[in-house]
Amino acid sequence: MTFHVITLFPESFDSYTSSSIIGRAVRNKKIKIKFYNPRDFTEDKHRRVDQKPYGGGPGMVLEASSVIKAVEKAIKGKKGVKIIWLTPSGKQFDNNYAQKTAKKYTDIIIISGRYEGIDARVKKIFKTEEISVGPFVLTGGELPAEILIDCISRQAKGVLGNFDSLEESRTASPEVYTRPEILEYKGKKYRVPKILLSGDHKKIEEWKKKRK
Repeated sequence: MTFHVITLFPESFDSYTSSSIIGRAVRNKKIKIKFYNPRDFTEDKHRRVDQKPYGGGPGMVLEASSVIKAVEKAIKGKKGVKIIWLTPSGKQFDNNYAQKTAKKYTDIIIISGRYEGIDARVKKIFKTEEISVGPFVLTGGELPAEILIDCISRQAKGVLGNFDSLEESRTASPEVYTRPEILEYKGKKYRVPKILLSGDHKKIEEWKKKRK
């Protein structure tokens, strides 16, 4: 599985994509993450890719041509590519979407916007799907892109090591405990629920389900 990210700030991904599970998946070649900076595809000598919006308004808009060239570079020679356009007004991203995407596609292009957004003609030229990670607005699409990469990658076998570790595929609980059995803080004792110490797996599973 290869993620192709269109972004003005590829360096903002360095820490996250090189650490923990995602970093290990990259090193073990379970996934690949490639970056395409629109600045590398502009003809402007100053590498400028933003322009004032037609119709007026605040902020700047990313020009279509450099983004189009970046997407073309990502698509080149590939079939059945998924192109995701990140926007607060898009379809809500969730685990179900991640699972379907991981099963169907090996190349996923994620277009990360900045400023006031990207010239809308880009999504008219390419068959894109507008996706949102939540009902809020962020400075850019880099953080949402990391969320997509993390969630979709987890669905690929070998990324987690043990595929049964997928929380969404087993009975998990928002309440988890580990040693010590009794934790003392400021004179008060906090105990692990007795049911978790009982060894009765059926009752433990029922306890978890009630708290999901």
